[in-house]
Amino acid sequence: MSESEPQSPALTSALDEETARAEVYGLLAALYYSPPAPELLAQIRVAVTEAPAAGGLLEESWRGVVAATRELSDEAIAAEFDALFGGVGKPEVYLFGSHYLTGFLNEKPLAALRTDLAELGLARDEQMPETEDHFAYLAEVMRFLIAGEDVAVSNLTRQQAFFAKHLQPWVLDMCDVLGGHDRARFYRALSDFTRAFISVEIQGFDMLD
Repeated sequence: MSESEPQSPALTSALDEETARAEVYGLLAALYYSPPAPELLAQIRVAVTEAPAAGGLLEESWRGVVAATRELSDEAIAAEFDALFGGVGKPEVYLFGSHYLTGFLNEKPLAALRTDLAELGLARDEQMPETEDHFAYLAEVMRFLIAGEDVAVSNLTRQQAFFAKHLQPWVLDMCDVLGGHDRARFYRALSDFTRAFISVEIQGFDMLD
């Protein structure tokens, strides 16, 4: 197809939806990995209160994220991140799949994940202190499987298999814990949005079967 040849509305819509999915995964990765950068929070504060992905199911929860970002300062959100996920020893809320799947860290699910990542040609950056089953890392992998240029790797079949094995079994449990924590304000809103988005992903992948 030449660059000047217009795409059909159906194809354009499908491409837009895939771009939006990749962007949501990227946003979740950034918000769960470290205290959000002031620049990112500033962008969310001025965002339209509509879902950044196709589907009205996300709009209400996205509105909650935007509202929480506007109500809280950068410092308050950073402090909340540290209180929930940081600190020395056991965090208030775990973001690691192995914890939810086995009750322990660095267990068999992490070994299986590393095997699957190697098959995708992916490996953890040695400078990253967290293990690969951190939710932010898995969200980045999903973004890659959606938006990557190598269609032999970045395709719906790979997305569905990776999601079903490494995200779907535990992420909603993480959202339950995070949403129910009495110190969560911004991250309670984010957990609601995460739950809504993951639920839409589950429904979408189920339709492929």
